[in-house]
Amino acid sequence: MQIRKYLNLFLIIIAMLVFTGCVSEQDFTAVDPGATDAVIIEIPSGSTAKSIGALLESEGLIRSADAFVKKVKDMDAAAALQAGQYQFSKAMSVEEVVKVVSGGEVYRNTFKVVVPEGFEVVQIAERLSADGHIDKDLFYKELKTGDFDYKFLSPEDRDTNLEGFLFPATYTFDVGTSEHDIIDAMLKKFDEVFKAEYYTQAESLGLTVREVITMASIVEREAMVHDERPVVAGVFYNRIKTKMALQSCATVQYILGERKEVLSNADIAIDNPYNTYKYPGLPPAPIASPGERSIKAALYPADTEYFYFVTTNLGDGSHYFSKTYDEHLQAIERSKQN
Repeated sequence: MQIRKYLNLFLIIIAMLVFTGCVSEQDFTAVDPGATDAVIIEIPSGSTAKSIGALLESEGLIRSADAFVKKVKDMDAAAALQAGQYQFSKAMSVEEVVKVVSGGEVYRNTFKVVVPEGFEVVQIAERLSADGHIDKDLFYKELKTGDFDYKFLSPEDRDTNLEGFLFPATYTFDVGTSEHDIIDAMLKKFDEVFKAEYYTQAESLGLTVREVITMASIVEREAMVHDERPVVAGVFYNRIKTKMALQSCATVQYILGERKEVLSNADIAIDNPYNTYKYPGLPPAPIASPGERSIKAALYPADTEYFYFVTTNLGDGSHYFSKTYDEHLQAIERSKQN
């Protein structure tokens, strides 16, 4: 009787081992807890827990395929297993591996690009092409001829390579994203930022969206202190109202294609419609991509009597603002002293 009891117990243990595939607690632990390398694995369509476990075990990512199958069952995750590319590490436990595959955390080979406020299209193109993410010629062709349907765009914007409308932000794209889709993502971001209220405000100012962004781009390039942006915009609007030239160094720098700290007499005499020393009013198009703070400054300028400003030279990007030319000359002297 005692022998039969032990025999039954032995058979039960054998059955359990067969059922669990002889899985031990260690089989559920990471193969190499200190591993840092990532491994990309493709899970084929139609894979079962058993076949996925076998694949992962063969790649050395888990200790036991049976442990994977058991963990899938314990987590009731069989129906959630999904095909696709996944990123694993030998430092992951079996439970973590199951969560990745059942959670659909498909691996994306991506790249990040930062478009700073005040960047020009040529700078955006250079940044994207430097790492091989775009063909620059295709990028410029798409800027002019690509199919983009946005309320804020006009035919004239295509002639100037959509300057000002590729919104400055940090973007993440899949490697291989087309030039069209990269541009579209930046235009979509602009569309999100330039809300309905802004269209209404532009209309109340008697300005087109293109004119607002042109002003905003100049403000972006001229003002560094956030609180000064509406004041700088107010100065430029005052000049436009009185038919004074804007005399923005930033517009001449746009013509030159470089950021010269001091413009020469020859620079400001360049015969170009973007030269706001020579031609009054706004230039033909934006000169850079403005951020939302500069866009808001162009839409909601400060109500000011200032007509002039000059950098303080205090190292913080601030300016001295003046109502008259005589006051402006005094401010220039103060700036020089600083």
